[in-house]
Amino acid sequence: MDPVRLLLELSPLAGEGLRGDFVAAHLPRARRDGLGNVWAGEGPVLLLAHLDTVLPPKPPRRVGERLYGPGVGDNSSGVAVLLSLPEMPGVVRGFTVGEEGLGNLKGARALVETLAPEVVVAVDGYLPGVVDRALGSVRFRVTLLGRGGHAWGDRGTPNPVFALAEGLSRLHTLFKEVGGEASLNASGLRGGEAVNAIPKEASALLEIRALEEEALRTLYHKAQEVLEEAAQLHGVEVSLEVLGRRPAGSTATPRLLQAAEVALAKIGERPQFQPGSTDASAAIERGIPALALGVYRGGGAHTPEEWVLPQSLWEGREVLLAFLKALGVG
Repeated sequence: MDPVRLLLELSPLAGEGLRGDFVAAHLPRARRDGLGNVWAGEGPVLLLAHLDTVLPPKPPRRVGERLYGPGVGDNSSGVAVLLSLPEMPGVVRGFTVGEEGLGNLKGARALVETLAPEVVVAVDGYLPGVVDRALGSVRFRVTLLGRGGHAWGDRGTPNPVFALAEGLSRLHTLFKEVGGEASLNASGLRGGEAVNAIPKEASALLEIRALEEEALRTLYHKAQEVLEEAAQLHGVEVSLEVLGRRPAGSTATPRLLQAAEVALAKIGERPQFQPGSTDASAAIERGIPALALGVYRGGGAHTPEEWVLPQSLWEGREVLLAFLKALGVG
């Protein structure tokens, strides 16, 4: 099937349910589970493309050779390329939920557990990228609690918003000192309802990423200490709730890496090996050989101005088929 046509039909659809319906309608002998995963085929090689997007999709707009729209690349293009492949012996095509945001890889983890594959390949990302190393992460919510009160009548009452602001500022400084081996992101800040009322509560969503498990654990514990110190300084209570974890590490075998090199040579490219967080992480944490293959050209992922070169999906399809051939399946 034509991956560009599939992309144009799929990319405006919002929500994992509608996207799963679309895939199931185009996938012979499709099966579904209670989570919303869709898959078909049997064999030791499991290909995974996630259905969900970070931002709500919109109908893409064409500007020159590019298609623009939130989610048009990540991972609508990956889904379109995988869905365009023919049925192949030894290969399972899986389409997962819960890869983005707080999904915590629930779809990929469920399929890996259910199907017990020997090899997992996430179909996700830009050509000629190959994710051969899982980037670990811990995602958590920090909540600070005070008594609240009137902005003037109760002036001097501890304000959890100020405690949160100080804690985040200290964490920002800490991670600037760590450098490029780890990252911190803060989002979803909440606190207070009125300009003249001292809030009772303030909260934020935080994500720490690191290349090594030990570094990830150390940084999370440091972040916990920093936030507890800020809360104590301001006289408020603090709690941390872990919302999701992803492993760091690698199970990419020489056979997989060589297959990626052979496949990308078909379009005159060499693989750009890099760390990343993909559905392949669900296999890596179980010790199953895995990596992720990029299958389109584009940019601006996770923004409203995300774009792809639609004709590049044909390149990605060629690479994916050549990869499977190099593995001796399909």
